[in-house]
Amino acid sequence: MVAIGSDHGGFALKQCIMKHLEETGVPYEDLGCYKEESCDYPVYGHAVAQAVAEGRAEKGIVICTTGIGISISANKHPGIRCALCADSLTAKLTRLHNDANVLALGGGIVGMNLAIEIVDTFLNTAFSGEARHQRRIDLIEKR
Repeated sequence: MVAIGSDHGGFALKQCIMKHLEETGVPYEDLGCYKEESCDYPVYGHAVAQAVAEGRAEKGIVICTTGIGISISANKHPGIRCALCADSLTAKLTRLHNDANVLALGGGIVGMNLAIEIVDTFLNTAFSGEARHQRRIDLIEKR
């Protein structure tokens, strides 16, 4: 299951991504926001990160206008490795090398077609499991 959340700046892109997840049969939970009125991105970054950290979701997707603030919020949670991606190559590499479990997107930065490609790449790429990458993840988690 994928937990997904956004602020008002990512609301439209979140709606597009949720439609795509429904069409492709990927189960998800929408953790807000639920309308385009101004709201605070940390609320939704924390909600998604908590769902992933607690094991209620396997992966998460967070979206604000740039993706920066909401990714910072998500990364405050132990065990969360949230990566801000604006192309499918970084989405692939962050899964292969960093075993990222939350994807951040900028609703004002990435168009809908590219966002769908990034989401699909992120969700369908497995961690490589290579020792050098696992060693680095272990070092990240020690902090």
